[in-house]
Amino acid sequence: MAGRVQDKIALVTGGASGIGRGCALRLAEEGAIVVVSDIDDALGETTTNDIRNAGGQAEYLHHDVTDEDAWRNVVETIRSHHGGLNILVNNAGIGIGGSILDLSLADWQRQQAINLDGVFLGVKHCIPLMRDSGNGSIINMSSVAGLKGSANLSAYNATKGGVRLFTKGVALECGQQRWPIRVNSVHPGIIDTPITRNARLVGEMDKPEKRVEMVEGYQRRGYTPDRVARNILKAVEKNRLVAPISPEAWALYYMKRFAPWLLRRIGLVLARRTRRGSV
Repeated sequence: MAGRVQDKIALVTGGASGIGRGCALRLAEEGAIVVVSDIDDALGETTTNDIRNAGGQAEYLHHDVTDEDAWRNVVETIRSHHGGLNILVNNAGIGIGGSILDLSLADWQRQQAINLDGVFLGVKHCIPLMRDSGNGSIINMSSVAGLKGSANLSAYNATKGGVRLFTKGVALECGQQRWPIRVNSVHPGIIDTPITRNARLVGEMDKPEKRVEMVEGYQRRGYTPDRVARNILKAVEKNRLVAPISPEAWALYYMKRFAPWLLRRIGLVLARRTRRGSV
């Protein structure tokens, strides 16, 4: 039986690990021909080999999402190898945590370049090929951090909030231009991925016990990248412009819409507890 995205051409950035890997595997299972891109060549090749060993079709491309020429090359390679593009999962991202007083301008710019500039470049350069292909679906990876602010995550909040509003603007433009392309932002919550182990922490956050606490908290939550990928596919099928993924993401989404005062109060309580070291 054909899958839900049978024979569609899909590009997944940051597809070597975490949510990107989960999306690549799920799309391949549903029949897509998947192009995995990343800067970690070893893990990227592992993901594509896992897809092929399971009977799917995939290729790996080395890809720095902050490099516009790299985007041009990736899009042209996909055009050459596959003739078109139907799905873009703009997933590549990093996390940098710490007080605004401890973050450097370089930290800010690095996170913006990957999390937000990379999304912009992907959308800009993939839309023409999707338009020529007759249809497209763009999935921009935001976060619950794109729905509410958090102490010690202000720079990350800025990138993920930017992804959410950027997505809304592009979706409106695609509709206005009558381009056959859907654009959705998705908002995972507390997901156990390598980003918690690899995130750069600065200032008071840069302590071994802080990282252990963060990693163990995400592991206890037990929400896996595969579950995220399955729910992303469902959300995109329903064409939700803003798509919370996990239960906590849905809770924050509805609080933001209907009880923003409660969301602010919860944020203040969590910030005070974090400062005292109780969470």
